[in-house]
Amino acid sequence: MAISVQNSLWDSVTEQTKVAQQKGVDPLLWAIQLSSNLNSAGVALPSVELANVLVSHICWEHNEPVSWKFLEKALVLNIVPPILVLALLTTRVISRRQFQPAAYRLYLELIRRHAFKLKCHIHGLKYKEVMASVDAVLRLSEIFNLPANDPGTLVVEFIFSIVWHLLDATLVDEGLLELIVEEKSKWPTKPQEMEIDGHNGYDDKWTEQRERLRNVNVELAIEIIGKFLQEAVTSRILHLACRNMPSHWADLIQRLQLLGENSSVLRNSKTLNSEIFLHFTSDNCMVFSQECKQNSQQKFHPIRAFGSPAASASLCHRTRYSALWLPLDLVLEDAMDGYQVEATSAIEKITSLIKTLKAINGTSWHDTFLGLWIAALRLVQRERDPIEGPVPGIDTRLCLLLCITVLVIADLIEEEESTTVDETEYGASNHWKEKKAPGMCRNELISSLQMLGEYQSLLTPPQAVISACNQAAAKAMMFVSGISVSSAYFESINMKDMPASSTAGNMRHLIVEACISRNLLDTSAYFWRGYVSGCINQIPQSIPPQPPGWSTFMKGAPLNHLMINALTSTPASSLAELEKIFEIAVKGSDEEKISAATILCGASLIRGWNIQEHTVHFITRLLSPPVPTDYSGCESHLIGYAPMLNVLIVGIASVDCVQIFSLHGLVPHLACSLMPICEVFGSCVPKLNWTLTTGEEISAHAVFSNAFTLLLKLWRFNHPPLDHGVGDAPTVGSQLTPEYLLLVRNSHLVSGNVHKDRNKMRLSAVASSSSSQPIFVDSFPKLKVWYRQHQACIASTLSGHVHGNPVHQTVDGLLNMMFRRINGGNQPLTSVTSGSSSSSGPGNEDSSLRPKLPAWDIMEAVPFVLDAALIACAHGKLSPRELATGLKDLADFLPASLATIVSYFSAEVTRGLWKPVFMNGSDWPSPAANLSNVEEQIKRILAATGVDVPSLAAGGSSPATLPLPLAAFVSLTITYKIDRASERFLNLAGPALESLAAGCPWPCMPIVASLWTQKAKRWSDFLVFSASRTVFLQNCDAVVQLLKSCFTATLGLTANPISINGGVGALLGHGFGSHFCGGISPVAPGILFLRVYRSIRDIALLVEEILSLMMDSVREIASNGVRKERLRTTNNGKRYGQVSLSSAMTQVKLAASLGASLVWLSGGLVLVQSVIKETLPSWFISVHRSEQEEGSEGMASMLGGYALAYFAVLCGAFAWGTDSSSSASKRRPKILGVHMEFLASALDGKISLGCDWATWRAYVTGFVSLMVGCTPSWVLDVDVEVLKRLSNGLRQWNEEELALALLGLGGAGTIGAAAELIIKSEA
Repeated sequence: MAISVQNSLWDSVTEQTKVAQQKGVDPLLWAIQLSSNLNSAGVALPSVELANVLVSHICWEHNEPVSWKFLEKALVLNIVPPILVLALLTTRVISRRQFQPAAYRLYLELIRRHAFKLKCHIHGLKYKEVMASVDAVLRLSEIFNLPANDPGTLVVEFIFSIVWHLLDATLVDEGLLELIVEEKSKWPTKPQEMEIDGHNGYDDKWTEQRERLRNVNVELAIEIIGKFLQEAVTSRILHLACRNMPSHWADLIQRLQLLGENSSVLRNSKTLNSEIFLHFTSDNCMVFSQECKQNSQQKFHPIRAFGSPAASASLCHRTRYSALWLPLDLVLEDAMDGYQVEATSAIEKITSLIKTLKAINGTSWHDTFLGLWIAALRLVQRERDPIEGPVPGIDTRLCLLLCITVLVIADLIEEEESTTVDETEYGASNHWKEKKAPGMCRNELISSLQMLGEYQSLLTPPQAVISACNQAAAKAMMFVSGISVSSAYFESINMKDMPASSTAGNMRHLIVEACISRNLLDTSAYFWRGYVSGCINQIPQSIPPQPPGWSTFMKGAPLNHLMINALTSTPASSLAELEKIFEIAVKGSDEEKISAATILCGASLIRGWNIQEHTVHFITRLLSPPVPTDYSGCESHLIGYAPMLNVLIVGIASVDCVQIFSLHGLVPHLACSLMPICEVFGSCVPKLNWTLTTGEEISAHAVFSNAFTLLLKLWRFNHPPLDHGVGDAPTVGSQLTPEYLLLVRNSHLVSGNVHKDRNKMRLSAVASSSSSQPIFVDSFPKLKVWYRQHQACIASTLSGHVHGNPVHQTVDGLLNMMFRRINGGNQPLTSVTSGSSSSSGPGNEDSSLRPKLPAWDIMEAVPFVLDAALIACAHGKLSPRELATGLKDLADFLPASLATIVSYFSAEVTRGLWKPVFMNGSDWPSPAANLSNVEEQIKRILAATGVDVPSLAAGGSSPATLPLPLAAFVSLTITYKIDRASERFLNLAGPALESLAAGCPWPCMPIVASLWTQKAKRWSDFLVFSASRTVFLQNCDAVVQLLKSCFTATLGLTANPISINGGVGALLGHGFGSHFCGGISPVAPGILFLRVYRSIRDIALLVEEILSLMMDSVREIASNGVRKERLRTTNNGKRYGQVSLSSAMTQVKLAASLGASLVWLSGGLVLVQSVIKETLPSWFISVHRSEQEEGSEGMASMLGGYALAYFAVLCGAFAWGTDSSSSASKRRPKILGVHMEFLASALDGKISLGCDWATWRAYVTGFVSLMVGCTPSWVLDVDVEVLKRLSNGLRQWNEEELALALLGLGGAGTIGAAAELIIKSEA
C-alpha cells in the first residue's frame, strides 16, 4: 500500500512538472510549489527519489532547455541533492554527448556550479543516504574496492570518478584514449557503446553548429578538469585518492599526462595551459599539493622545518652537520670495537641507517652521500696515529671507507635504478610511485664526490696508504694526459720516478678508483676540476724489466716463490685475477693450493678494497671445499685439504681480518665453515701430520686448535659468566651463540631468492656455496658436547668426575704431562691432591707423557685438570710458578685448551669461592714496579673526560691481591710471546682477561694492566686505556658523569677548549696515544662510552640518565639562547626571536640525536621499544621540577617537547626503519599503537599529565609532524579510531593541517574523515 502511495506521489510530481513546462510556469515558482507539496506529503528534503524522477524526466523524453532550468532551480532550492543529481546525469549524459551536445554542455555547467560546493553537502540531514545512493548509481565501492559504509570515502570516490569520467570522455573526443595500450575506460564514454535506442531525433546530419558545440564542450570539460586539479578542496581530495587508491591513481595520472602532452585543444587554447596537468602529475604533488606542503612546513613546527632544503644547504655548519649525521659517525666508530663481531653485515646496517637519516633529515641523495663520505673519512682520520695493541687498526677502517661504504652506495644506486626499470616495464601501473629519473641517484653521487674535494683536511692519507693514493693520482694524470699504460706499468716503476705534481694523491683518489671498479663512475671523473694537477708530456724512460706481479701472472708466468711473494704483498686489481687464483686453489696441486690460499689471505684481503667482497667470498668457499668426484675414502674429505685449510685459518686470524669478515656479514658463514673442520680434526689422533712446503710440520691438533680458536672469536665466548645470563640479568645485546650464527646463516639461504637486496643476494650466494641445506649444531656432535660442558661449567661447579672412567684417565695423563716432576721427580702430580709435596721447577720435556688422544677427548678432560691444579695450588701443594708453567705446557700441547681455561677461570672468579693471593713478586708476579703509574694515568684519562671518581684512588701501601683463578690466568697470559704465532691465541685470551678483571673489585684491573705493561711496554697506552674503561663497570656515578661529558662535549656546553665547538669532533675526538705531547692524550668521551656500554648491566639507569641529561641540556640551550637574544613580545603574548629559535632548535635536535643514538646502541630494539612503550609515558605522567630561570621557562618547555619528539621518532626509526621493509618493522604496530593510544587518551582528557603543558603540546605536535613528514608508513600501523581521536585533539589545538595530514596517511579507514576535514576547512 505504502509503495503504491509513493508511486502515486512521484507520478503526480512528474505530471505537475510536465504541466508547468507546457504552461511556461516560472521554474522558481514551480520549485517553490513542489517543495511545499512534498513537505505537506511528509517527504524529507532534499529528496533522493525526486532526484531520480527529475533526471529520468529529462533523459531523454523531455530533454529541453526548460527541463534543465527546472532541474537547476530544484538544485538551488536544495530540494534535490546536487551530488546525486550529478551522479545520475554522469551515467546518462556523458555516453550520449555526441548525440546530445547541448545536454552535455548543460551537464558540464551544472558540474561547474555544484560539484565544488561540498561543504553544504556534508552537513545535510540526508548526507549518508545521499552518498549511499551515489554509490549505487556510480558503483563506486565495486570499482574502487573501498568501504561503502563511510560517506566521506564515497565523497572522495565521487570526485575521483567525475574527473575520470570527464578525462576519458575528453580523450575519446580528441582521439587520444586509443594511445593507451590495451586500456579500456571503466566508464561508458565512447558514443558507439550507447547508440542502441535508435532515437529518431538524431537521424539527421550533424550541423555545423553542433560540431562547434562539441568542440566547445571539449574545451569546457578540460577547463573543469583543470579546476578540479587546482581548486584547494578538490585537489586535496584527489591526493587522498593518490594515497589510498594507487592502482587507479596510476591510470588517472597516465591519462592526465596523455592529455597534457597531446591535446590539440590545449595547444590551440588561449586560456588553458597544459602545465596545469603536467605539474599535477609531478613529484611535488604526489602527497599534498605544493600549497599544502608550504603550509605544512610552517604549521608542522620548527622540528620539521629543520629538515628542509634550506637547512640542508648549511651542511658546512659544524653543529648543524653534526645534528644531521652524528648517529652515522657513532655507528661507524662502534663497528671498530675489536672485542665485538657482528652477525649482521655492516652494509645492511649502514644502508638502513642511511635511509633512515635521509628520511628524518629530509636531505637529498647528494647531501646524504656527502655525509656518509665525510663520516667514513673522519673514521679513518681518527686512526692516523694509532696506539699499538690487539685492536683493529687502519686496515679495518680503510675497509669500511673504501669497500663497505662503496658497496652501500652501489646497492642504493642499484635499488634506485632497478625501481626505475621496473616502472618502465610495468608501464602505467607503477606511475603512481615516486618518479625517479634514470641515473638521478648516480648523478647525486658524482656531485657529492666533486664537492668532497673541498674537504682537504679529511682527505690527507694516512702513512700506510700514501703510496696507493699517489699511484691512483698518477693513473688519473696519465689518462688525462693521453698516455695509455697498463696496470703492469705501475708494477714496474717506482713512484718516486714520477713527477711530484702527478703523484700528490689523497683519499679521494682511492675513493674514486673504488667507485670506478664497481661501475659507479667512469673515467670521466679524472677530468673533474681539481682532480689532477696539470698534465705530463712523457712517462719516465728508465723502466726496469717487469718484475713478477699480477700482470705477468695473468699472462701465464709460473707460480714460483718470487711470484707468490709478489702476489701476496700486492692486492689484485680485478675480479679476473682473483678468479684465476681461486681456480688454482680448487683444482691445483697440493702445493699450488697452499700457495693460492696464501695469496688470497695476503694484500688482496687486507687492502684489495676494489675486490675485497670477492676475496672474503672466495676464502669462505675454500674453507668448505667440495667432496672430490673420485673420493672414496672412509674418512672426511677435509683431511686431504688440511694444509690449505690451515693456511687459510691462520691467514685470517688477525684482529683486522676477523673484523673485515664481520663488516662483510660473513661471520655466520665463517662459523659454519669452521664447525665441520673442528669436528673432523678434533676427532683425529695427533699422529696425523702434514709437512708444508716451508718445511713446517702441522698436526691434526694444530689444525683443530687454529680453527677452534678462530671459531670462538666469532661469538661472545670470552665474556664473563654474568654476560651469559648466569646470576644477574645479562647485559643488553644478544649473545652470538653457535646456534644463533647457524640460524642467521640458514636464513641467508632463502633471502637471496625472495629479496632484490643486493647484499642479501651476496650473502645467499656464500651460504649456498657451502651447502644448499640448513645446518644445525646437531650436525656436529663433538662440538655440541663441548659446548654443553662449557655452559655447565659456567652454571655450576664441576661434577661427574668418576675415578676409573676414560675421562679420569685422560685427566691423570694431562696432569702428569703438565707437572712432570715435583720434589725432584719422585712424586707424580696424581697424588698432589691427596698428599703433601714440595715443588720444584719443571723437568725436561718428555714427549712420551703427552696423551695420544683426539683433541675433543682432551678438551673434555681439561676442566677437571684445571680444577685439580687450582685446588692443589690453593692448598700449597703446587707453587704458583709451577701452576703457570703447567698451564702453559697444556696450552702449548693443545692450544685449543686455552678456550676451556678461559671458560673455567672466568666461571670460578665469578663464583667468588677462591681466596685472594698476594702479588708479591716471589710467589706471584708483582705489579709494584708501575702500578701507581698506571693508576695515575687512569685518573688522568678520566679527569680529561670529565669523570672524577674519588673512591678509585690508588691503593697506597696496601699489598696488591687478585683472586686465585685470575692470578693464575694472568700469570699464564704473560708467558706468551708478543709475536704473530701467539697473536691469535692472545686475541682470544686477552679480551677474556680484561672482562674478567673488570668484574673483580678495584684495583684488580690496574694490577693486571701493570703486569702486562711490564711484559709489553709498547702496548702500555692500550692497556691503560683498557683499564680506564673498567672504572665505569665499578661505579654507576662514573657512567653518569661520562654521559654528561658526551652531551656537554657534543653541544659545546663546556669551557674545555678541546670541545668548545661541539659536534662530532668533540664527541669522538681525533685518536689517542702517548705520541701526543709526551704522554697519553685525553680520550674523547664518545670513544670511551662506545668501548664500555656493552658491559654496563643497569640499562634502566642508563636510559633514565640519558633522558635526564638530554632535558638538562635543552634547558641550558634555552637559557643560553635567551641570554643571547631577548624575547620579543606581541599582542598575542610571547614570541621568540627567529634567529634564536632556529639556533636553539639546531642544538636541541643535536641533543636528541645524541640521546637516541646512545639508547639505540646501548640496547637495540628491545630497549627502544621499552622507551617508547613505558619510559616516555611515565615521564609525561610524572611531575617534573619547573625551571624558574626568568625568561627561559616557556622556551625551555617548548624545546623540551620538541627534543623528546625528535628523540622518540629517531629511536623508533633506528629500531624499525622508516618503512616496512625490515623484519623489525613487524614489531612496530604493537609498540607504536600503545604509544599512540597514550597520546590520544591524554588528548581526550583520560590521563592526567605531570609535565608542563607547553612541553606536552610541543611533543605531540612534533611527534605527529615527524611521523607524517618522515615516516608516513608508521601511520598505517595505528588503529583508525586512535588516529581519528588524535586528529580531533589536534583540531582543538587549531592544528588543522597536521590533523588532516595524519588522517590522509591513515589508509582506507581514515580517508573519509580526512575528506570531511578538508571540506569543513573550506573557506
